[in-house]
Amino acid sequence: MTMNRRDALKSVVLMMGGTMVGATAILTGCAPDKQIEGLNFEPEDVAFLDELGDTIIPTTDTPGAKAAGIGSFMVMMVQDTYDAEQQQVFVDGLNKIRKDFKSEKGTDFVGAPEADRLAYLNGLFEQYKSSEEREPKVINMLRDLTVLGYFTSEIGATQALNFVEVPGRYDGCIDLKPGDKAYAI
Repeated sequence: MTMNRRDALKSVVLMMGGTMVGATAILTGCAPDKQIEGLNFEPEDVAFLDELGDTIIPTTDTPGAKAAGIGSFMVMMVQDTYDAEQQQVFVDGLNKIRKDFKSEKGTDFVGAPEADRLAYLNGLFEQYKSSEEREPKVINMLRDLTVLGYFTSEIGATQALNFVEVPGRYDGCIDLKPGDKAYAI
């Protein structure tokens, strides 16, 4: 099986959901003008984000998102690249997930069985896909941040992907066999 650059780019765009919230700020390197004053995340918030990320990309034969420090990455991205409206959507969404999960399962998300966490998040993904208003928006943010943070981390790039240092030689067409890892450069 061969993959050309165009197919690889399509895959990356699809993996990132087409667009990523805050992409303009990431590309320009500038923080948005309006942000929530004093937006702080406590250590328990980072632990919650770690568990959310680890439910999206769990540990398998490679370390999961929690091992890559996904919670800290999400906090940095939300604080540094999201505008006030996006930050509010993210914080409100996290609070709703906490509250609704506890109401539905009778326990906190952190420490709940992995199967319960996964079933709950899958339900949110399905709700997002079927909603005309694309609600809850936070689930898309969590997915995008988890995928971006994991695959740009050292763990994701070197253990989950087939890492090739740059500069390296250019191969326009690479044969991939079933089970081969995608390349990170």
